[in-house]
Amino acid sequence: MSFPLSVRQINFAGAASCAGMMGFALYSQYVAELNPCPLCVFQRIAVIALGVIFLVAFIHNSQTWGRYVYALLFIVAAGVGIGVAGRHAWLQSLPPDQVPACGPDLAYLLDSFPLGEALKKVFTGSGECAEIVWQFMGLSMPMWVLICCVILGVTGVVNSMRRQPDRL
Repeated sequence: MSFPLSVRQINFAGAASCAGMMGFALYSQYVAELNPCPLCVFQRIAVIALGVIFLVAFIHNSQTWGRYVYALLFIVAAGVGIGVAGRHAWLQSLPPDQVPACGPDLAYLLDSFPLGEALKKVFTGSGECAEIVWQFMGLSMPMWVLICCVILGVTGVVNSMRRQPDRL
């Protein structure tokens, strides 16, 4: 079976998709004035990492063992994005009486606590993370990030493992 797109073309499309996701996140923050909660910030970091991996894989175009390195990096970056977005979506699905109390913002946590403790507090979640401020087709932003991280992660791994001479 032959793919209509080359390995490099798919890597470029993955990088462009991540750039588009970040563009929408920045639009949501600065134009729609939807300030990101701490979990949103970590989701952005995961999407940026995926985009960088896709971009480097596009530029490098490894035909040897580098393909396995990229596949592993896609698994790690997508896994982090899936984990954080899944946790965020879970917090949003809680009944109002089970939502944790609102906590301080990420900048305060990083300034006031050691990194390990700050991360623990972030992933415990807070009331602000449970608030749904945007939806599309009935799904919140963390759910869309979760879906996109799954698609991009699987695409990155499968594409990295393909053997095909490039046409780009």
